[in-house]
Amino acid sequence: MTEEEELAAEFETQRSYLHAIAFRVLGSHADADDAVQEAWLRLARTGGGDIEDLRGWLTTVTSRICLDMLRRRGVRGEQPLELSVGTLGREADGNSRLDPEEEAVLADSVGLALYVVMDALTPAERVSFVLHDVFEVPFDAIATVLGRSTAAAKMLASRARGRLRLGTPMADAHAVARDVIDAFFAAVGRGDVATLLTVLAPEVELRAQSPEGTVVLRGAGEVAAQATRFARGDALAHPVLVDGVPGVLIVIGGRPVTVVAFTVANGAVTAIRALTAPARLGQIVPSWVA
Repeated sequence: MTEEEELAAEFETQRSYLHAIAFRVLGSHADADDAVQEAWLRLARTGGGDIEDLRGWLTTVTSRICLDMLRRRGVRGEQPLELSVGTLGREADGNSRLDPEEEAVLADSVGLALYVVMDALTPAERVSFVLHDVFEVPFDAIATVLGRSTAAAKMLASRARGRLRLGTPMADAHAVARDVIDAFFAAVGRGDVATLLTVLAPEVELRAQSPEGTVVLRGAGEVAAQATRFARGDALAHPVLVDGVPGVLIVIGGRPVTVVAFTVANGAVTAIRALTAPARLGQIVPSWVA
């Protein structure tokens, strides 16, 4: 085995670890793959002869690549964390189920964009938080990645934790809708049908899709009864944007299970779209959301 082959074999033992770091920082498997591949190219150019701690060296290099990618992402003005899970229909057609052909069309045509709390962080905050709080990388090593002091790295991680606790700031255009959605979930949690009826428009429509099929309910009474029937005390709701409208990602036991989109008009919910797909959401939603 040549020296390059030996180095490649050593790199492969670290690939899954490096991909995990890159994915949690970047929120995209494709971007994570690119970052890890770039890390390998830099290692191949450098050679491993003078590297005493390969894992530490690769952690630093991969983190710097991710930091650069986040900064370029900001310069290009890209929308962060585009997750395409599909099958969230916009209009009800009067049928309780979609046939496989219709589901395939929806899966190809409907995108789901989740704007989650990590996107409120600066690139440096994001890298510092992920490396320290998720992967337990020491702050002196993080400082090397960021080109800052150890104290500054600690401050960045602390600031990130504070922002994450506060949640994602929502745009002013969605502020009123978010208040209505918060009232909806508060009433659901209490089993308060009377309050639910005040936040649901009389003609509200709920379309809920799961592996078992699509259920469509119409009318405030029907929707309120369904919502309280399936309420769970261990569920956490993370604010997100779904196709440009306010929604929530439901997490139970650290596992993302359902994403819900709300249409709000004149202070009341007029439509609810829900997709329950734990396996699919678990593959594409970054672990730091839960």
